[in-house]
Amino acid sequence: MILLSMLFLLTLFVGYANGANDNFKGVATLFGSSTATYKGALSLGTVTTLAGSVSSVFLAEGLIKAFSGKGLVPDVVAASPPFLMAVAAGAACTVVLATLRGFPVSTTHGLTGALVGAGFVAAGSALNLSKLGAAFVAPLLLGPILAVGLTVPLYQLLHRLAIRFNITRETCVCVGTAQFVPVRRLQFDAVRQNYAMALPHLPSPRIVVGSQADCVVKYQGTAFGVPVQRLVDGVHYVSAASVSFARGLNDTPKLLGLLMIVHALNIRFGAVAIAAAMAIGGWLSAAKVAKTMSKDISRMNDGQALTANVVTAFLVIVASRLGLPVSTTHVSVGAISAIGLVNGTASKRVVSGILLSWVLTLPIAAIISGVAYLVIRASL
Repeated sequence: MILLSMLFLLTLFVGYANGANDNFKGVATLFGSSTATYKGALSLGTVTTLAGSVSSVFLAEGLIKAFSGKGLVPDVVAASPPFLMAVAAGAACTVVLATLRGFPVSTTHGLTGALVGAGFVAAGSALNLSKLGAAFVAPLLLGPILAVGLTVPLYQLLHRLAIRFNITRETCVCVGTAQFVPVRRLQFDAVRQNYAMALPHLPSPRIVVGSQADCVVKYQGTAFGVPVQRLVDGVHYVSAASVSFARGLNDTPKLLGLLMIVHALNIRFGAVAIAAAMAIGGWLSAAKVAKTMSKDISRMNDGQALTANVVTAFLVIVASRLGLPVSTTHVSVGAISAIGLVNGTASKRVVSGILLSWVLTLPIAAIISGVAYLVIRASL
């Protein structure tokens, strides 16, 4: 009973780590394009992730079985509490370390590495690496490649449609905070001589002249009788909610797989408990990863951010329905990086650091879980 209780707590720890590193990824483009504030984006991501987590019990049973370890190691090992505890410890510690450094890594990748590390120590030559390649490695590698491959042509298509429908963009001078004033509508003399009268509602007003990257770009024109900017913002919020929902749908079953051995635990209760842990982790510890995803990888205007989110939502939802453990992190980072490639703002330093963290995630998780398994077995 003590071992099962510890397994349950360690699984919740994985959920906390997952939320801290992953909860903001679905709404990163909202914050990155200044469509929403940090707290507003985080609130939306938290609520919709919770909804996806609860729904996962009914819609993604394939992933629950995949991450219980069955098929990768002998059934007797997969049903062993020490093995599952070591997997949980390895994945959680790896993701927490990455979160503290601000690196957006994949919990899927961490769990995969932990399964391999603990499995190698527990099962030795009986470890089924062929299943690992077919069921885990291939989807993880394909995720970012597909994201880039879909994002670039989709954005180019939307850009051509915008030109055809005479949708233009205006760059603004930022006055005070969170204000949009088109440059062509500002008269210099009015600002210089009658500034307080023209903008009396702004506290301590000032004009800040920044670089091109600091300027705000908004869309002008209408589509289907609706202002384009309002339409883009509305679809952007829906797509961000969809990505967060898909992330909860895709990630929760992987953690539930660790609890398959606890037959006395109602699976729905387990899903709710994990969802709560994910929400708490994201709310308390998402800030560093949020900055990396939203501001550091690339600069995005509203349309570019929307394109990245649409691609991410599509790929993750489809993967969830097919039972493929595609990483929301890899897909989202791939889509945002693709936007940076298109508009020339991608940070090579940041992207290189993220790629290195992806490479190190699996071996670090494997080492931690292997050592954890030895310690747990020795203490029994």
